[in-house]
Amino acid sequence: MSSSSHSLLTPFIQKESNMGWQNQGWLFSASLVVFWASVRSIRREEFFPFGPSAGDQLLESGDDQTFRLTLSKPVLFYDGSFDSLYINTNGFVATKEPLNESTYLGKLPPEFGAMAPLHGDLDTSDGVGKVYFRQDNSPDVLRQAAEHINRGFPEEDEVNPINTVVITWVDIASHKPQTRGDGRNTFQLVIASLETASYAIVLYARNGIQFTSTLVEDNGVVMHAGFSQGLVKGFFYSSQGNYYRTTTDDEASVRALAEETNSGLRGVWVYGIGTSPQFRNVVPGVVTDLPAETVDTQQHTDGQVKYSPAAEQIEINPLRYQPQNPEVVVVEDPEINVDVFSYNLGSCANNRNKCSQFADCRDYASGFCCHCRPGYYGNGLQCVAEGKPQRMNGKLRGKVFVENSPSPVEFNGNDLHSYVVVNDGRSYVAISDIPTSVGPSLMPLLALSNVIGWVFALEQPGFRNGFSIIGGEFTRQAEVTFQPGNEKLIIRQEFEGTDELDHLVVSTTMDGRVPAVPPGSTVQIDPYTDVYQYDSNLITSSSTRYYTVTNPDGSVETRSYQCRETITFQSCQHDESLRDVTTQMLKVDQIFVLYDVNNNLLRYAMSNKIGDVNEIWSKTHFNNNAVLENPCFTGRHGCDTNAVCRPDQGSQFTCQCASGFSGDGRRCYDIDECTENQQICGPNAICNNQPGTFRCECEDGYQFGSDGRTCIVDRPVDHCEDGTHTCDIPDRAQCSYTGGSSYICSCLPGFVGDGRICQDIDECQPGRCHQNAVCVNTQGSFLCQCLPGYSGNGVYCSSERTKTRCEAHRDNVLSTMEAHPRGARPPISQYIPECDENGNYLPMQCHGSTGYCWCVDRNGLEISGTRSAPSSRPMCIDHNTVTPTVGPWPRPDVIAPPPGTNLLFAQSGRIEHIPLEGYDMKKHDAKAVLHLPEKVIIGVAYDCVEKMVYWTEITSPSISKASMLGGEPTAVIRTDLESPEGITIDHLGRTMFWTDSMRDRIEVASLDGSQRRVLIDTDLVNPRAVIADPVSGNLYWSDWNRDAPKIETSHMDGSNRRVLVKDSLTLPNGLTYDSQSSLLCWADAGTHKMECMNPSRGDRSTVLEGIRYPFGMTSFGKTIYYTDWQRDAVVSVDRYAEKETDEFQPQKRTRPYGIAAAYPQCLSGQNYCSVNNGGCTHLCLATPNGRSCKCPDNAVAVGCVEKRKHL
Repeated sequence: MSSSSHSLLTPFIQKESNMGWQNQGWLFSASLVVFWASVRSIRREEFFPFGPSAGDQLLESGDDQTFRLTLSKPVLFYDGSFDSLYINTNGFVATKEPLNESTYLGKLPPEFGAMAPLHGDLDTSDGVGKVYFRQDNSPDVLRQAAEHINRGFPEEDEVNPINTVVITWVDIASHKPQTRGDGRNTFQLVIASLETASYAIVLYARNGIQFTSTLVEDNGVVMHAGFSQGLVKGFFYSSQGNYYRTTTDDEASVRALAEETNSGLRGVWVYGIGTSPQFRNVVPGVVTDLPAETVDTQQHTDGQVKYSPAAEQIEINPLRYQPQNPEVVVVEDPEINVDVFSYNLGSCANNRNKCSQFADCRDYASGFCCHCRPGYYGNGLQCVAEGKPQRMNGKLRGKVFVENSPSPVEFNGNDLHSYVVVNDGRSYVAISDIPTSVGPSLMPLLALSNVIGWVFALEQPGFRNGFSIIGGEFTRQAEVTFQPGNEKLIIRQEFEGTDELDHLVVSTTMDGRVPAVPPGSTVQIDPYTDVYQYDSNLITSSSTRYYTVTNPDGSVETRSYQCRETITFQSCQHDESLRDVTTQMLKVDQIFVLYDVNNNLLRYAMSNKIGDVNEIWSKTHFNNNAVLENPCFTGRHGCDTNAVCRPDQGSQFTCQCASGFSGDGRRCYDIDECTENQQICGPNAICNNQPGTFRCECEDGYQFGSDGRTCIVDRPVDHCEDGTHTCDIPDRAQCSYTGGSSYICSCLPGFVGDGRICQDIDECQPGRCHQNAVCVNTQGSFLCQCLPGYSGNGVYCSSERTKTRCEAHRDNVLSTMEAHPRGARPPISQYIPECDENGNYLPMQCHGSTGYCWCVDRNGLEISGTRSAPSSRPMCIDHNTVTPTVGPWPRPDVIAPPPGTNLLFAQSGRIEHIPLEGYDMKKHDAKAVLHLPEKVIIGVAYDCVEKMVYWTEITSPSISKASMLGGEPTAVIRTDLESPEGITIDHLGRTMFWTDSMRDRIEVASLDGSQRRVLIDTDLVNPRAVIADPVSGNLYWSDWNRDAPKIETSHMDGSNRRVLVKDSLTLPNGLTYDSQSSLLCWADAGTHKMECMNPSRGDRSTVLEGIRYPFGMTSFGKTIYYTDWQRDAVVSVDRYAEKETDEFQPQKRTRPYGIAAAYPQCLSGQNYCSVNNGGCTHLCLATPNGRSCKCPDNAVAVGCVEKRKHL
């Protein structure tokens, strides 16, 4: 138990242990469960027709045979169109002829384009295995292909293919003689094409995958399936294209091909593999749910159960228990995930490592199951020692309203700890940091904690607690309805198994409303019983719980609530004996609840027993028919807490120390396995003793092998690079390599989830679009579309207006279009003007046929000297934008912001400005000041001396500048950059600083880029924001290294580097410094917080919580402005009021990046570089008490002098 959980629970256990036993009563109801049986896999006979009777050609027998098939209709694959395909023995189809198999076997992805239904080193030279192929456009085959595709993409328009290519690998064996006879594989690939799209349909027959790996250079390599684009030619060199892998390096993923689906039919998989004219990546089918065969669910409701005396047996149907008030529980929550763990078909020979180290693997006719060894209990995947106390740790999140309160109390990761003395069924739960506004009202909510009592309940003879049946991985949802106010609360808990310390891990969310309990009240909960109905992968219960509230004035109220529970899990279906459990009753008494107002702790304690619904538990007749309970089943045995109680005849019993402990059972002591057997962990491993067990840890440079026990040399694998990660598809998630063999999955903006499963967020909330527009939700985003009769971008819609000069010019050209078989098209030599959303000429115009581009003025007239060749693009200033005004600077003692201040922010291929009026954004006057098509601008900075805006961009990595008073953009630095991001200006020393997140360094240069020097290039992983404080001579930057994010500072010459903030950071993106208040502020996209601190004092404080995905930020007086990727907006925050005050969403709804404040006059202040360049020959870099003269990195024998001056 961790020290924190121990401190939470220990005093509660001591205080509560003095309570006496309480009277017990019971009330239960039960539920009928409707369940479904899974369907069978597809048979070979249900493949597309194949063989000589279907008109197939036969690939020549051999080990590595290839045949070029010329197509009557082209196949679209990724962004290419192919008139021929190459059929290969080794389970793939290529878009160009592959070289000898030695060039690609075991070397993934291949350099050629490939569709691989199941790729490995295969052989047909024995005459048994065959590879058939043909083209087919017969109606029956086209109809069969359409059925599979349309079933896999039910939300898309129906497709009707016009041609197919059918390739079938039948009874294929592995090539190497060592594996000959181990099995044969049968699978089929069908490529179905339309005019503008192609699909792949892959079929795997039942029992069609009999081996999952082949030998390559005498090493076993798992076969793989997927789609590879191959090498893609670039301007200077070729690079590996997209690679969509449908299996992993785990053999279980290969077997799953015949057992699972993405098209609604087991063993059948569909993918969109190419479209014209544009294509992003392979798109899988979306129907992973299987159609069902209905199981008889006849309900017997013509009778009622009567509650009988304890000595009277209740007749009960073990499959359909009928309570007094029967009801059917229908699981409607789509978020309930039963795929906690998936048993795959196979044998123990290949799956033994999936069982607990305290379990044995047992083969059955249909697969394998894991069973805990004697002395342990669990589901075989997780096993714990009998009699050993158990612990549970987790976090609590959610929102709870108290009675009629208009605002909820939020929980953001409150600690939840539990301790269970298993041999007497006593459980203790403590939750920390519960506010006094809700703490007393949560005391009756035993439903929050009683699941741990069921998991480790004291077992009566012949009955099993939750952990014995389903282990520690399951999902629980409880719906609580309070009476008489009808308040409702939903509790959802994800049990994630045990951690390295064998502690159960749980994540809890709680949302809803509870009735108020006055502060200072006490709550007593009556004993109760819960009847649990067990079925395959589903457990349900329903009960009513009564409690008494004693108010501070002495008045007493009796209240109640109903609790309905649903527990979903994944069981092993291969062992028939595991299906015997149908109905059990949990008896809960000795309930104690307390809200510790001094420590803000919520505490629960209860005793739990699981047994027969007839409630005659473990009683034997004694002497003259008296009934005596065995102490093992009452918990009154006196065994050590680390011992198991073994019942004997009558009231006799023995105490036996749990595994990993020694003693007489009354007193048990931990066995130090590491000392007794110093070789217990094997070579290259370290033994770490734990209470009741031990833990093996690999030495540095080693990692556990596939058996989970042997330490082997650590060879890091970048799963993100080779496609073996478990993240969602690239359209929804991002895989981030974190070093070693580790990686992090995160959902892209517009999606929510854990990164492995990401779901689209419906952004169409009220107010998203204009009142005369409709909101359309899309994958990862949304669209605003003006209603008929209105024009605009959907965010703002106005009634149809008179066409502008540009629109009239454009429409006049389009009206002269020539007729064309594929629709009207303009003449080849005709230029069509491009207009922006307001009808103005875009600053850059291009000829659609020739590719030449040029800049135009506001009237659409070409600006002389700007025309560029097709291979380049001019950088054009938007002449429709009003230049920000410049006004006088107020007296130094005036706090109010000066007039003429603007915000500059980057958004895709443009820089926009928002005028400020005071601190308010004049949103209606916001416009673009600079258009840079096809560029991705990241960082923005402003030089107040020359009225110049500087920016970084990453498409063709460079740093550029342009005058705010008009003029052409100028590239300042173009070389030796990879991903320049943050940028800041020292207007006094006339230098600029920037970060490069690919080169992992911070650099400085003069404003014309002529003098360049690397300041910091060590211990940086993902540097992003950088801010200079020229007056004080300090530099600040953020590094969002996912393993160790931090905010650092140094002098502007790079000296005196130190970490300012490293705790409670995740993704520190934005950074800003306010010289008037001396506050450094940052925004974190991981913690969703905005925080500030005085760097000289370290007094860190939170300004705002709950922000979504901040990127850039800047400060202006009391207001902080930041850009948000999820809101596609610029947001203003009042630092004093600690709240958001406004937001601006540009008409172009794309991600906003860097942001800077453009002052009409420079702020007052000076440093030692502001006069005569500080006396330096080259770079003058300020420090808090002086300056450093530094040479640029390329200054060799040019008379550069380095020196440092302190004052």
